[in-house]
Amino acid sequence: MAERAAGPAASRPWSWNLRGTSAPVLVEVRRWASRALVLVDDTHLGDVLLVVTELVTNAYDHGRGPLEVRMDYAPGPCRVRIEVDDNSLDHPVLRVASPHGRRGRGMVLVDKLAAGWGVAENRAAGGKTVWAEVTCDGAGAVRCAAAASRTAR
Repeated sequence: MAERAAGPAASRPWSWNLRGTSAPVLVEVRRWASRALVLVDDTHLGDVLLVVTELVTNAYDHGRGPLEVRMDYAPGPCRVRIEVDDNSLDHPVLRVASPHGRRGRGMVLVDKLAAGWGVAENRAAGGKTVWAEVTCDGAGAVRCAAAASRTAR
């Protein structure tokens, strides 16, 4: 599993090949995302990490495993785009989860935290890319640290 360099000096977008991995790699995916997004404030980073985790988890659970995760960051307006490729043409579904159920809330969380999300099918390869964009300009959001430092100057 080859990881691309992360951090503000590394080339973007950042990507990580997840072929052949299992769900325990989720901790490593969160660490990788945290290292890549050092310019994003903690409040915003928490939302991004949750969205990354949910999209990769969905690929394991419903997409026959993730193939690759990609992220890109833009400081102004502040946004992080997350993309996860998998081997299924089935689209994610927003479900009303049972209050007693242990599953079924992932895409509801993505829908609430992301400014937008969607699916790009790759029929030739028999798969899809599920993407989400998390911004800092929504109601109650905290601006990215990079954008705040530019404004303070």
